[in-house]
Amino acid sequence: MNRRYVTADVFTHTRFHGNPVAVVLDAEGLSTSQMQAITAEFGYSETTFVLPPRDPAHTAWVRIFTPSREIPFAGHPNIGTAFVLATRAAANGTPLPDRLVFEEAAGLVPVTQMKQGGVVAGAELTVPERLTRLSTLSAESVAACLSLDASDIRTDAHAPQVASVGLPFVVAELASREALRRCIPSLVDYKKVLPVDGAVSIYAYTRDVGNDTSCDIQSRMFTPRMTEDPATGSATAAAVALIADVRGESRLLLSVSQGVDMGRPSVLITTVDVHDGQPRVRIGGTCVSVMEGSFYLDGEG
Repeated sequence: MNRRYVTADVFTHTRFHGNPVAVVLDAEGLSTSQMQAITAEFGYSETTFVLPPRDPAHTAWVRIFTPSREIPFAGHPNIGTAFVLATRAAANGTPLPDRLVFEEAAGLVPVTQMKQGGVVAGAELTVPERLTRLSTLSAESVAACLSLDASDIRTDAHAPQVASVGLPFVVAELASREALRRCIPSLVDYKKVLPVDGAVSIYAYTRDVGNDTSCDIQSRMFTPRMTEDPATGSATAAAVALIADVRGESRLLLSVSQGVDMGRPSVLITTVDVHDGQPRVRIGGTCVSVMEGSFYLDGEG
């Protein structure tokens, strides 16, 4: 059988910017190993597989894979999947409800369509978990992972720390935009330091945005494959939840710019609301469709 897929660039309104995701629409019957192989073939940071929901009250069961593993939750794949499903449904004359609910390993993920002039333009999700603050790391160890000096790591607000709202990351604040620009992941040091509490990637950010008044912070995220992600919703959500927590803010709205230094600028809009002493995060942005097609596997015809 032919299995359809659509790709979209997420957290941008310009093709070939933002973070690409492949959405496999006809995933029923695929094994985990097949999904992993298909993800590796696409070569994107994540690929999603859309399956019928186990509870008919929900929109879909969504499985998310990186080229090396399945993950319980991620930001831009959810935003992109919601955009693709909503866009296709609207084009077929069967629009989806404004609020979609995805079943995922991390739990239920509600995603709300964002529209401009009545047309689906993107989506906003609510993270599936409250903030968890785990191990702290030394400035020296994180600096080594990013080929920086310890003085480039800022610790007055918080030390480098593993934070999670569904997927753990090491979150580190840098002292300057220039330090963020100099980051180069070091495989040797990654292997020495990570994983920690399930975190295998480092999310670095700075409040020093220079002349870029369109954002509140600039960020970069590096994976254990020594690759850079252009826009990381799950890491950004964890970072802004951590920032809100250390500031003691009951509500925080931040515009985050990522991917600039790799030529794929992205903008992530985050909102943190604190309930019962715990920050809950929403993250959203615009998307653009890029490609669509189909494939078949051996033996399926």
